[in-house]
Amino acid sequence: MGKYDELTKYIPLIKDDSFGEWIIDKENDGSMEHPIHMPFVNYSSVVDNFHEDIYKFCKAHPEYEHTRYNEVLKSYGLAWSQKTMEEADVSDKDAKCVIALLMGMTRAERFCDGAMLAFFHRGCVLRWLERLKEIDDSRLCPSYANYVCFSWPGREEASCPVDGQEDECPLKRQR
Repeated sequence: MGKYDELTKYIPLIKDDSFGEWIIDKENDGSMEHPIHMPFVNYSSVVDNFHEDIYKFCKAHPEYEHTRYNEVLKSYGLAWSQKTMEEADVSDKDAKCVIALLMGMTRAERFCDGAMLAFFHRGCVLRWLERLKEIDDSRLCPSYANYVCFSWPGREEASCPVDGQEDECPLKRQR
């Protein structure tokens, strides 16, 4: 079992989810009798559950300093801003950075309705979770630590670098 399974279990769920939708009051006219309700995002159950699980994970793992996500992001040369976080290349980042990105996204929602929706729609959350999965997999198969296996049409699949132990590699078994 991987350290980040509590979060990475959402990878297949996110791939098939709509994430949520903006609810905009179009029925009321703004009068005292019919005030217009502020727009808000009605998140899917997948996003709601993920949001809760991020906090549970961080509470169980204070070593990631989730309450200092802004400082952690800065230490990796990243700003706590939508643009910087969306463009962050996590391919070489460790789990502390990825957790800071997830917490930064979660906290952004507190200050800006719909922030999480944007990160989900732009594929950031999926990319971050896939990085955590890579980190977990590299721990399970130490020889895989600096080895990435890609598989897509027109490109050959890489083989496990653990000579004679291909069946033991968790990444190989998942394919």
